[in-house]
Amino acid sequence: MEKKRPMLSEKKKELDENIWDYGSPLYDSYELASISRILERHTIALPYPCYHYDSMRSGIISNKPESEGRLEGKMGNLHALGLFRKVVSWTLWKTRIRRYRNNKDEKPPQPELRLDSDAGAVFVLESKGKWWHAGFHLTTAIVGPTILTLPYAFRGLGWILGFFCLTVMGCVTFYSYYLMSLVLDHCEKAGRRHIRFRELAADVLGSGWMFYFVIFIQTAINTGVGIGAILLAGECLQIMYSNLSPNGSLKLYEFIAMVTVVMIALSQIPTFHSLRHLNFASLVLSLGYTFLVVGACIHAGLSKNAPHKDYSLESSSSSRVFSAFTSISIIAAIFGNGILPEIQATLAPPATGKMFKGLLMCYSVILLTFYSASVSGYWAFGNKSNSNILKSLMPDDGPSLAPTIVIGLAVIFVLLQLLAIGLVYSQVAYEIMEKQSADVNQGMFSKRNLIPRLILRTLYVIFCGFMAAMLPFFGDINGVIGAIGFIPLDFVLPMLLYNMTYKPKTSSLIYWINLFIMVVFTGAGIMGAFSSIRKLVVDANKFKLFSTDVVD
Repeated sequence: MEKKRPMLSEKKKELDENIWDYGSPLYDSYELASISRILERHTIALPYPCYHYDSMRSGIISNKPESEGRLEGKMGNLHALGLFRKVVSWTLWKTRIRRYRNNKDEKPPQPELRLDSDAGAVFVLESKGKWWHAGFHLTTAIVGPTILTLPYAFRGLGWILGFFCLTVMGCVTFYSYYLMSLVLDHCEKAGRRHIRFRELAADVLGSGWMFYFVIFIQTAINTGVGIGAILLAGECLQIMYSNLSPNGSLKLYEFIAMVTVVMIALSQIPTFHSLRHLNFASLVLSLGYTFLVVGACIHAGLSKNAPHKDYSLESSSSSRVFSAFTSISIIAAIFGNGILPEIQATLAPPATGKMFKGLLMCYSVILLTFYSASVSGYWAFGNKSNSNILKSLMPDDGPSLAPTIVIGLAVIFVLLQLLAIGLVYSQVAYEIMEKQSADVNQGMFSKRNLIPRLILRTLYVIFCGFMAAMLPFFGDINGVIGAIGFIPLDFVLPMLLYNMTYKPKTSSLIYWINLFIMVVFTGAGIMGAFSSIRKLVVDANKFKLFSTDVVD
């Protein structure tokens, strides 16, 4: 018997490790309480005179007045009965767990929130993806043509502060997104898988107003990025048109209208997961136009027509401060995405650990693209860098500073990727529309769901296109979005959610790191919002409604 004990203990350890956990202490206690009530109904002692023969023999129940000794014996027997009920409860519970273990095909009821009746979750945010699909989505959401504004951001910071801010933003956002993925994994293990940022924040922070705060911020981000994507795509078409037909009569808003029509057609792709192939192409395109632009900037900087390189900042101290905070907001907008929970929602459960691999893929691309674009562009043009470096390569008052074929190919790559970016950032809006308008019982492509989807998504894209044509402020829009949108969602809330979920000790290093990041970036967000809105107001004097050019 002694030789069998190690084998039995190992088997018992293996069974204990395979115990299926409901993940919810409240649910477990409910089940145990239910079993206890059933046992009590079947084992409760019957009243006198229906007593058992053993009770008569022990003298616990008698027709005579109870003495003190007999009363103590009776109480001891009741305690034994209670202990017996607990042992039986534990045995039945373990038996039920072993039944689920042994029958692999039979799955116990899930305690997590059921989303079967939520059309937004079932249709738009269906969970079928792999970790590399999440990497494609993340890369499309972060590595976009906005990196062409990095030399413009360096213009307000200079070399040293520019490198410092770019590196710090990269490290902080990677850390922030990793913490948020840990919070999402923790909630999933506890039986509460969240597929929306707003629901995650409301659940962890326990505040109803947080739900609507995140909806407002996400809506501002998604709509702003949608406007910016359509605006920049229209500008790319204008650049190509102006080179092919310098005296052409088409205006910027007409190209924006063309892009809007294409976006309306693409917006009918029903699910986020369906964009995985398109977003892989987006990743390749981002690498392609980045290297093309880097080569074009190096060529421009070394050519005989190279512009004078001036890296000085603005002369006024107040202007330098405002420009610096505007640049910080732009970099925050470039690194931000604000839809990480929705991206993780596309992963097939369990999602634990998958998002970290996707982040590694995304930040590998960031390392290759962000630094090369910012260094080459700022080196070539200095404080004359345009909010779109492609326009710096093709000045209005002189010849092109790079081969036309290189710039043309880069513009085509940018244009194609902008379509993918517009689709990715529209998914939250589409999910909200689908949740309110669709009937999950009638199928994704049923007439009942297809017509509302067509109408609502078309109206949303038309609104974004109209705003892009009316307010062509691409660089300034980036700054405002970064300050009021990406900084709260990507630099503040993830740290707060982690501290509230894992509750690190106040003496621990991670607690103070998170607190420091929250305080610093809250202040940077306030200052960035003020300076970005100030610049937006200043630039408002330079344009008119439906302007023919994008205002820097």
